[in-house]
Amino acid sequence: MSDAPGPDGLSVNRVLAVLTKEFIQLTRDRLTYAMILVMPIVQLLLFGYAINNDPRDLPTAVLVQDHGPMARSTLSALVNSGYFKVVQEAGSPADLDRAIARGEVQFALTIPADFTRRVVREDQAQILVEADASDPAATGGAIAALANLPRTALSRDLVGAAAQTGRDPFEVVIHRRYNPESITAYNIVPGLLGVILSMTLVMMTSLGVTREYERGTMEGLLATPARPIEVMIGKLAPYVAVGVIQTVVILVLARALFAVPMAGGWGALVLGVTLFIVGSLALGFLISTLARTQLQAMQMSFFYILPSILLSGFMFPFRGMPGWAQTLGSVIPVTHFLRVVRGSLLKGLGVEDLWASLLALAAFVVAIAAAAMMRYRRTLD
Repeated sequence: MSDAPGPDGLSVNRVLAVLTKEFIQLTRDRLTYAMILVMPIVQLLLFGYAINNDPRDLPTAVLVQDHGPMARSTLSALVNSGYFKVVQEAGSPADLDRAIARGEVQFALTIPADFTRRVVREDQAQILVEADASDPAATGGAIAALANLPRTALSRDLVGAAAQTGRDPFEVVIHRRYNPESITAYNIVPGLLGVILSMTLVMMTSLGVTREYERGTMEGLLATPARPIEVMIGKLAPYVAVGVIQTVVILVLARALFAVPMAGGWGALVLGVTLFIVGSLALGFLISTLARTQLQAMQMSFFYILPSILLSGFMFPFRGMPGWAQTLGSVIPVTHFLRVVRGSLLKGLGVEDLWASLLALAAFVVAIAAAAMMRYRRTLD
């Protein structure tokens, strides 16, 4: 093939040479090459298998005070709907309240002691279903399924005149707790705190430190009398202030613009925010020790942020995901941080109620900080 330029001065050979060089460079950058191959696969698996806007088998606590056959039929019909899975039998209303407040269950069912007697007498029999409606998307399908429960639950138990009245034998009283009006902003806006802090702190830290290595200024800092740990504290401290300012701004705007409830639980919220900010900075620091360029640092940050958005319960109901996805989501710190934020703001939960999520955040901080410092020492050597 001739290398002579065409009428417009374009040389095909030179274009092919540059093209070949770019492919070779791409294969040498293993991280970028891996991201090109892995990211579409991860997105396909997450969206195809993990995302479900119609959750089934939602954990349910029951308090059955009537042990007659009609009560058992009603409970069986509830489970057979596919939306409810009994995981706890409460001994008192206080047990139900505690389970739903702490997020152990999504629904709480109460069948009163006079249920059978009222059904037989056609005396306005009722059952109570309480729903943790802080995430409307997680409970919408299940609540809609409850509309058919009175007509189907006792179809085999009622005989004679009682079966031919044409009226529902009982009423399902639904109590949507923490978000009775099913306002989506009450769930999304507090969750944005975790996503925004992740995107800014992890990415800003990883890019900032990597930029120092690229420019060669990190070696200059390490040549000063300041020890490496002092250099790192000095570089990361401003980002702590950034995280605190972002938290305050988001909470103020959440209240002012969206009227998000502020039920209390400030001790748990402050502790959770502190742990999450420190953990995010440590993760950004760790990424900076692994990445050679700012592009690689950004790619690695996105590889963490994408699952954090999809698997944490921020955009899609956490309990709607399959078991393996929930297990993977439980490893992501954003999942536990969102539970702390939503639990404290919407439910007024304290440290004693959210200790499991706070402990998970603390473990994340210790593990990532230890890995970052070990990697940092190796980088210096």
